[in-house]
Amino acid sequence: MAERSAPVGVMDSGVGGLSVLADIHRLLPAESLLYVADCGHVPYGEKSPDYIRERCRRIAAFFQARGAKAMVLACNTATVAAVADLRQRYPEWPLVGMEPAVKPAAAATRSGVVGVLATTGTLQSAKFAALLDRFAGDVRVVTQPCPGLVELIERGDLSSPPLRVLLEGYVQPLLVAGCDTLILGCTHYPFLRPLLAQMVPEDVAIIDTGAAVARQLQRLLQGRNLLADGPARDAEFFSSAEPQRLREVLPALWAAPVAQVMAFSG
Repeated sequence: MAERSAPVGVMDSGVGGLSVLADIHRLLPAESLLYVADCGHVPYGEKSPDYIRERCRRIAAFFQARGAKAMVLACNTATVAAVADLRQRYPEWPLVGMEPAVKPAAAATRSGVVGVLATTGTLQSAKFAALLDRFAGDVRVVTQPCPGLVELIERGDLSSPPLRVLLEGYVQPLLVAGCDTLILGCTHYPFLRPLLAQMVPEDVAIIDTGAAVARQLQRLLQGRNLLADGPARDAEFFSSAEPQRLREVLPALWAAPVAQVMAFSG
């Protein structure tokens, strides 16, 4: 039986999951957090499901070895490929995944047209297709794969001219199609909210699922009497690439204290 003071493990293919980590930290400030950035294998969006599953298994084993009381897959692509496999392997372990916010977007749209910015892997998945079938109803969903965005954000680039040009090229077709609601279908993309706000009209809603994931984690921990009493230890970070790269971009993406940034060798 895990202790309430045990940490929560959060993983992503890179730094994008830090947007979800921030939502978890805001809602559950008493929780101690471990974060694995699989930067040595980013981006997941262009890799095979088998490859991603193996990466997630290794990271899950690492969290288990560190005594984590729960795991959050803060990555849409990893969730699609691996969450069912991990739930089968660890049936008693609270596991939280991501999914694009099709349901709230369908409820929010006034024009009846919703745009989705996501990775190729997410948009091609059966899970995404099932979400559309279940929640989209009469809403028209226009999808836009966004190759190249993740790689730029991984470098801490949130506003350079090349990034602006790339993002503008992905957003404009959605606006032309009449979208009044945009789903950020990758955990890297919330870091581009300030830039997106400059590119879309004020009445276009921008939706992501980080806060919903934090609430689901809260529900699972509460149901198992595992919510921490605090105080939380400073967050620990691990990277499968050179840790110094993560140290350099963390100040732009994570506002809370950092205990350490170390290599993840899994």
